[in-house]
Amino acid sequence: MRFASLGSGSRGNALLVEAGSTRVLLDCGFGPRELEARLARLGVTPHEIDAVLVTHEHGDHVSGVAKCAARFDFEIFLSHGTAVAAGIAEDGNVFQIDSHAAFGIGDLEIQPFPVPHDAREPTQFVIGNGQNRLGVLTDAGCVTPHMVAMLDGCDALVLECNHDSAMLRASSYPPSLKQRIGGRLGHLSNEAAGDLLQRIDKQRLKHVVAAHLSEQNNRADLAQGALASVLGCNPHEVAVANQQQGFTWRQL
Repeated sequence: MRFASLGSGSRGNALLVEAGSTRVLLDCGFGPRELEARLARLGVTPHEIDAVLVTHEHGDHVSGVAKCAARFDFEIFLSHGTAVAAGIAEDGNVFQIDSHAAFGIGDLEIQPFPVPHDAREPTQFVIGNGQNRLGVLTDAGCVTPHMVAMLDGCDALVLECNHDSAMLRASSYPPSLKQRIGGRLGHLSNEAAGDLLQRIDKQRLKHVVAAHLSEQNNRADLAQGALASVLGCNPHEVAVANQQQGFTWRQL
């Protein structure tokens, strides 16, 4: 099992997970041409994708889903609320999921879980192949006990570190936007991501990637430092998913 990011941030998100002959995207915030170009960097074509898992309806996660699925003929899995909010009608290639019920796609087992975020019915995912588990959390405003339980004991984590709280407070954003980002339905700060990491069982953890960093209100070194202080490692051992390159394949 391996995973890679095509890009992570407010201008588009997509994560690729592969096990055996199965490849799934988690979100698709890129149009068909851009998706094809970004996949090519990883040696994959869009026609090799089996499905896309959609976390929520915000454009940076869903803007390319319908067009890419139609052009490249892959299936879409998403919650009922996300489908309604995104305007994606259920058909032969669209499947609505229960955010508490696991399901399979080829060689992968998918376990969705609900998160607090300012969307209709947002979900995040733990993806496994029977031996290893990848936990993904890219959009949540606060940490819940259920999130901790779901991410406990994973072999790899892609974890939102959206903003540095001091940078957000000092930014030129209007107060209402600062409140939304930093609120319980917004995005995780570096500190909140570190708190989540502190609370989970890390014995199996081999990879930690900081993701969904704000280009205005965070820096890679701050996110790395917050997570490394919990892990007790060098900050450079914490990977960062960026907007342009994402990150290349990581093996489990």
